[in-house]
Parts: sequence; structure tokens; C-alpha cells
Amino acid sequence: MNISDAGKRSGLPPKTIRFYEEIGLITPTRQANGYRDFSEEDLHKLAFLRRARALGFTTEECRQLMGLYTDKSRASADVKSLATAHLARIDAQLAELQEMRRTLAHLVSACAGDARPDCPILSDLARE
Repeated sequence: MNISDAGKRSGLPPKTIRFYEEIGLITPTRQANGYRDFSEEDLHKLAFLRRARALGFTTEECRQLMGLYTDKSRASADVKSLATAHLARIDAQLAELQEMRRTLAHLVSACAGDARPDCPILSDLARE
């Protein structure tokens, strides 16, 4: 199947599919005319990559996950280790977002929001 059909079936835009091919995450065969020819296995890999990216794994982590997925002698501990490290990064990002929200909520509540020029939000942003 061509890249347009592969995109529709995998839920990925052709540009993303071309990128994944360029960096070696997938390797569709080529027809005599040079067009890509995606197999069912390629579609499965594309769906795998779409799901991994939706969970926030980096491109390099996707490469590692794909390698582990295709390695039938893999240890699930290797997969768990990669996912655990990613989960720790997500938890750190959530903590940072919660702190940002607390700070911004405090500043919003401190701002009168009236016609006066004084604004604690701008004062806080301007401090060094």
C-alpha cells in the first residue's frame, strides 16, 4: 500500500511516516517505480510508534522500544526500566506544572483586576 493509505490506516500523517523512514524506525520496501510499499508489518510498527509517541516517549526511546519489541529474547526488565524512567520524567513535569499553577493562581488572586495600573502579576514577572 502507498504512503497515503498507510497514513490513513495508521493514523499518522505522511510527513511523520517519511520522517520515521528517514531516521530508520521503519523500512518499507520500494516498488520498481520507487514508490514506498507498506506492508501489514509496517502498519503495525507505525501504530506502535503512534501509541508510544502519544505516551510521550522520545524518538530515541521509541527506537529502543521498537528494538525491544522485535527482540524475542528481550528481558521485560529492560522495557520496564525504560518506561519507569519516562514515568519519573512525567512526574517531575507534573510537579513543575503544579508549582507553576500555584504561583500563577496566587498572582491572579492578588491582582485587583481594576483600572489601577498596579499589577502584582507584572511586578512578579519583572523581578530579578
